[in-house]
Amino acid sequence: MSESLLEKRFSGKVVLITGGASGIGRAAAAAFAGEGAKVVVCDVAGGGGEGAFVQADVTSAAEIEAAVAHAVELYGGLDYALNSAGVEGVRARVPDYPEDEWERVVRINLTGVFLSMKYEIPALLKRGGGVIVNMASVAGVTGFSGHAGYAASKHGVVGLTKTAAIEYAKKGVRINALCPAYTRTAMVERLLESQPDFGEKLSARVPMGRMATAEEIAAAVLYLCSDAAAFMTGHAMVLDGGIMAQ
Repeated sequence: MSESLLEKRFSGKVVLITGGASGIGRAAAAAFAGEGAKVVVCDVAGGGGEGAFVQADVTSAAEIEAAVAHAVELYGGLDYALNSAGVEGVRARVPDYPEDEWERVVRINLTGVFLSMKYEIPALLKRGGGVIVNMASVAGVTGFSGHAGYAASKHGVVGLTKTAAIEYAKKGVRINALCPAYTRTAMVERLLESQPDFGEKLSARVPMGRMATAEEIAAAVLYLCSDAAAFMTGHAMVLDGGIMAQ
């Protein structure tokens, strides 16, 4: 297959990306657009992402419903969705973890994915099927000391993904979770600002000796949405540079 055909494998398809104004979401938006897709970026603030932009808070059912409706009205339907909106939360041991912070992290990272799928799935069904990729984390398949809210919410995303995948496996909707390890995004950059040596420590934990790039994770998103992954659903794909192999 020629390179030009590979670049247009999503030609005419419609993609909705939550958290698409920055980080992995933005990289995925650019990648989808580069391969011919019509992209609707959904975020709490604009960030120069590719395609149309709609401002929405993933913790608001009304705003997410409106964002999905906007994508359908603008482009005639919905084929794919990437739910990547998320926050890291504070760093604290369980007894010291602030209750309000716990609720905020779970509300954005987990409830946000639930609400997004609640309105994305019916839109995909009207199109005859489609694919959803939910952004979890390697912290969704293992513990993450000092980040109880983040780890718990990402474990929840994996469980929610598997449940929804089973429910719609025979209806043409595939739903998978992506579990990246440390990736060079704004979230990690914030940690590096407060702890300058944190980057070296993170890289030292990875057998490959480095963090992932947002573009590498975006490439996995496109793979999961492609026909190459046609028999894959309910899977939590780990991209961790070998962390879980240790």
